[in-house]
Parts: sequence; C-alpha cells; structure tokens
Amino acid sequence: MSESEQIPEEKEMNVGGHLTELRNRLIVTAIIFVLFFIVGFINVKSIYQFFVNDIDMQLTVISPAEIIWIYFSIAGLLAFAATIPVIVYQLWAFISPALTTKEKRVSLVYIPGSLILFVLGLVFGYMVFIHLIFPFLLSLNDDMFNVMFTVDRYFGFLLKVTIPFAFLFELPVVTMFLTSLGVLTPTFMIKNRKYAYFILIVVGVLITPPDFFLQIVVAVPLIIIYEMSIQLCKVVYRKKQAQHEAFMNEGGE
Repeated sequence: MSESEQIPEEKEMNVGGHLTELRNRLIVTAIIFVLFFIVGFINVKSIYQFFVNDIDMQLTVISPAEIIWIYFSIAGLLAFAATIPVIVYQLWAFISPALTTKEKRVSLVYIPGSLILFVLGLVFGYMVFIHLIFPFLLSLNDDMFNVMFTVDRYFGFLLKVTIPFAFLFELPVVTMFLTSLGVLTPTFMIKNRKYAYFILIVVGVLITPPDFFLQIVVAVPLIIIYEMSIQLCKVVYRKKQAQHEAFMNEGGE
C-alpha cells in the first residue's frame, strides 16, 4: 500500500477514534445526569418547600400533569446544575491531548469555577425575582384581582428569569477558557463591546417586566460581568503571550 493510500486511512481511523471517545464521554455524562435527576426526583418536596418559603401564598394545581411537570422541572434543574462540572471535565478531557502540561493544569481550575458561577447566577436571578420582579408584578394588582398562581406558571416564570442569569454568569469562565485555547482575544472583546452590551440589555428586557428601573438593575450586573471577563481575558492572554515568547527565545538559543 502506498503512502498516499495510508494517510487517508490513518486520518479516517483518527476521526473514528475521536468520535468514539466523544460518544463514550456523552454516555458517561448522560448517566451521571440521570443519577442526579433521580436524587432530585426523590427530594423534590424539600426543594419545592425552599422555593415557596419566600412567597406568602399557596400555589395551585389544576391538572395532574402539573404535578408531574414540577417534579421533572425541579429534578432536571438540580441534575443539570450538578452535572455542569462533569460536562466541563469531559470537554476538557476531550481536548486535553492538544494542550501542554501547564495548560492542562491551569484549565482544570475552570471546572469547579463553572459550577460556582452557575450557582451564583441562579442565586442572583432568584433574588432579583423574589425581591424585585415578583413584588413589582403583585403591586400592579392594587386589590383589583383575586391573585392565584398555578404551579407550572409560577415556576415556569421563575425559571425563565433565573436560568439566563446562570448561563450569563458562566461568561468569565468561558472567556478564560477560550482565551487559553487561542480562540478569543481581548481586542475582539473590546472591539465588540457595544454589540455585547446591546445583547445583554436585550436579555435584561426580555426577562424583566416593562419597568425601566428593573431593567437597569438587571442589565448593570451583566455589563459588569462582561467587563470582568475582558479583564480576565487580558490576564490569560498576557500569560499566553509571555509563554509563547519564552518558548520562541528558548528555541532561538
């Protein structure tokens, strides 16, 4: 067999091996997600009580499907949050062969950081909902209506507010990770700052009631997170550039 025939075959084997590895990692992640989902499903009552302790009303169920919905929603949220470090680790392990030893060690720190920031995002979104958005919406009633919330509508709206914050709080970790891989640069983030601000403001508008004050309260922390991400991007980029220059100098010698 000639060399020209061997090279495509080797490439095909490499691609097949990567796909097999990716499939195995997805299977492991799915299994862990299911295990956490079962844990959340068993403890739904305790988690549910935590979320309804801050409201002075009892939620209503108008169909059996809503009971099943709340079980799956709460268990799914817990499972997803708990599986985030596993997802990040599987991603890191998949691309780690292309990283240097130092890059592997540094990027490994992003795994616990991703979970911490996701939880902080959920907490921030929940606090904004409970202390700002929900009271604002109730104040619009002004004793005109008999207020009654169903379980699926209340938690559906709650998740709509908190989940975007959880993902947006991941921005610093994602920024540092992509910068360490050479995909992202501080120049790119600064150049596209105005577009990022616009997107963050739109997100704030979409997840808050039509009240200018609430939208500002939501948008400002998101903009601060973006600015923090730029600074972290600069730190990682400078270190990466310094390592590259040191490597080139050693090679020249």
